[in-house]
Amino acid sequence: MTRFRITVSDLRFVGRDLARPECVVTTASGDVYVSDKRGGIAHLMPDGRQSLLAGQGVDGFLPNGFSLLPDRSFAVANIGHLGGAWRLMPDGELIAEVVAVKGMALPPTNFVHAEQRDGEVRLWVSVSTRHVPREHAFRRDIADGYIVLKDRTDVRIVADGLGFTNEAKIDPSGCWLYVNETIARRLSRFAIRDKGELGPRQSVAEFGDGVFPDGFEFDVEGGIWVASVVSNRLLRVNPDGSQSVILEDADPEAVARADRHYAENRLSRADIDGGRDRTLGNLASVTFGGRDLRTVYLGSLFGERIATFRSPIPGTEPPHWHY
Repeated sequence: MTRFRITVSDLRFVGRDLARPECVVTTASGDVYVSDKRGGIAHLMPDGRQSLLAGQGVDGFLPNGFSLLPDRSFAVANIGHLGGAWRLMPDGELIAEVVAVKGMALPPTNFVHAEQRDGEVRLWVSVSTRHVPREHAFRRDIADGYIVLKDRTDVRIVADGLGFTNEAKIDPSGCWLYVNETIARRLSRFAIRDKGELGPRQSVAEFGDGVFPDGFEFDVEGGIWVASVVSNRLLRVNPDGSQSVILEDADPEAVARADRHYAENRLSRADIDGGRDRTLGNLASVTFGGRDLRTVYLGSLFGERIATFRSPIPGTEPPHWHY
């Protein structure tokens, strides 16, 4: 089993003047796409050029987690006040994709994972909490997050009662939906049954002090890489269930304060933002790219660039790799 560790001095950076680059998507062509607080998706091109595709016509559109679609449009979670999942077209038009389920409007929305199956694109949409503002759900005794599935027949809630739902993705086998629960401090999974229905929740990993899991990605050896806000910690959940730290860029006082407030059920937005002034800018996501899928890209809530490093373990090909 491969184990390794890097330091902040090993990092390189791509991009410039980005705003809240929370989510990163890469392709085999070398393109890198990044969510941007200015209301769209930044495109970092292999030759170093950079552009911003800004969404048009939706007030307060704030991109969070997103997926690249086969026509090179984007399915984007709007963490702004209107919430929902929107399709950002190549000309900047925003089209409502999943903004309500069974008559209930989606609140600020966290992530959209696009999956191709049986000739259709299915969208798995993560909603962290029904509470508005979301900070009211930063409590261990609240678990009202859920996951919505949109397929060719319906839009419906397929998982509920989650402890602040964050990234949710289908694993390389296509058999499991994995999800990080930030406030429950765990990585969970659900067996995918016929017609997209899910089996009962299974705990894959429980996280301890300093870990508030946000984004994650799969590697070819069966490991799952997990990004933690607050501590700027990048973990690997190993195939045997053990956990190893790959990288950490923490403010020990901020981490200790967040852990204490979490235990006391008074965690705040300021606590969650505790990693903002470090080099990693409050680590939020991880993905693999480069021709060999060995370049790791790290998204953040407060950075202006994307940190990268080389990994001895390749990532698995994401669904959008050849788009």
